[in-house]
Amino acid sequence: MRKAIITAALTGSIHTPSMSPYLPITARQLIDEILAVHEAGGAIAHLHVRDQKTGIPNADQDSYREVITEVKKRCDIIINTTTGGRLGEPVEKRVRVVTCMKPELASLNAGSLNFALFQVIEKVKEWKFDWEKPYLESTDDFIFPNTFKTISEYLTIFEANGTKPEFEIYDSGMINNLAFLISKGVVKKPVYLQYVMGILGGIPATPENLVFLVDMTRKLIGDFQFSVCAAGQHQFPLCTVSLIMGGNARVGLEDNLYLEKGVLAKSNAEQVRKIIRIGRELGVEPATPNEARQLLGLKGLDNVAN
Repeated sequence: MRKAIITAALTGSIHTPSMSPYLPITARQLIDEILAVHEAGGAIAHLHVRDQKTGIPNADQDSYREVITEVKKRCDIIINTTTGGRLGEPVEKRVRVVTCMKPELASLNAGSLNFALFQVIEKVKEWKFDWEKPYLESTDDFIFPNTFKTISEYLTIFEANGTKPEFEIYDSGMINNLAFLISKGVVKKPVYLQYVMGILGGIPATPENLVFLVDMTRKLIGDFQFSVCAAGQHQFPLCTVSLIMGGNARVGLEDNLYLEKGVLAKSNAEQVRKIIRIGRELGVEPATPNEARQLLGLKGLDNVAN
């Protein structure tokens, strides 16, 4: 059976505590979620951190260290740290985790976009924390900046720390950005892409658009591996299409708070188990963390900082 890499994006910087009581906030909650994801069959945990009292996304290095150090003691899952961070985080803070923790894998956004969340405000009836509504409202006038200069600087830091980039592709123009950087020798092949679909400001989450993105990447880049994540109700349908197309899948509460229509997911592991069940029905087995390391050419757990 074909092996596919299953990633769980644990908490992200999109959803707020008022949207689900199951969204992990504290370092302890994130540790428990990662261990459960590993037990469920996930190979990669995509890690953001938050203020442990209010749940506001941040880039606190002590929180990263606490989570990564404890998880490393307990299991062999791959930790994929964000360099997106919270919305509006200064770019120099976003990449600091790569220098501090030297992860095997880290996200690297392949271009700038309007990253809009303000449209979800009307769905929340009561707010737990004062920061939540203004945080979401501010995205009406927010550009998520990832310039050619920033990407190139990040790649230098990644290379110095032995960290492989997972390029986040929010729209088709970002594939062109990546192809240009490859042609200039800034990006080295083979590349690993995460197609991020369904964010307002990026490409809509449809099967047709996924086919288009993969076809465009083949034409412009050629040698690549890909995974798919999709916002909200599109998560499981688009991840399933990815598995059918020979790709990998990312689930998790960063992207979707529900297990099925009207049913909140109680954990990231629930979503991992669901996509693994779907994959097995299609003849796809989940890759172990070490199999994922081989597929992606990662440096290994022993080279991650404590």
